[in-house]
Amino acid sequence: MVRQTISDQAPLLLGSGSPRRRDILTGLGLPILQRTPDVLEERLDGESIEAFLRRIVQEKLQSACRGTSASFAVALAADTVVVLDGEVLGKPLDVDDAQRHLRRLTGRTHVVQTCYALAAPEGRPRTRIVTSEVELRAASEAELAAYARTGEGLDKAGAYAAQGVGSFLVRAVRGSYTNVVGLPAAEVVEDLATMGVLGDFPRV
Repeated sequence: MVRQTISDQAPLLLGSGSPRRRDILTGLGLPILQRTPDVLEERLDGESIEAFLRRIVQEKLQSACRGTSASFAVALAADTVVVLDGEVLGKPLDVDDAQRHLRRLTGRTHVVQTCYALAAPEGRPRTRIVTSEVELRAASEAELAAYARTGEGLDKAGAYAAQGVGSFLVRAVRGSYTNVVGLPAAEVVEDLATMGVLGDFPRV
């Protein structure tokens, strides 16, 4: 079967409400159609982190594809988690919870994992998990409280944004930086090219 390449007439369908993922893809020059999937992101009892990520991403992909009648060349869904000592740190409940998350993370190294799935219409999904390590510097309680009050990290796993004000905490990233932001750009482009849907890239 001949697959459509990504174009203005057949964009990449992004099954995510994340503005960070949207910005990464549009920054690559890829035309996108964004749809927010309706999926309950709860880890099941006894479910491994990898199994959780793969299940949620498949559910997001299916939800996004059901939610549009528009033509698209390929659909993409993703989920990112922050892991410390084997525990998944989700999005904070409020400012106080954000400060608690930050207190645990600063002065230490944690893992950021993004699972994404790509699927052409009627095609089988292609799934990958990308892992990065992030070292946050030690910070004072005053710094953590002030940063938590900015609200920047309230919609982000781990309660910080490596690409925003929260960059003042990031001492080192080992692995994909864009993975930490929410989508590993190099790996996504590599897989799109392998699938034969990327077309001429970079676009002029």
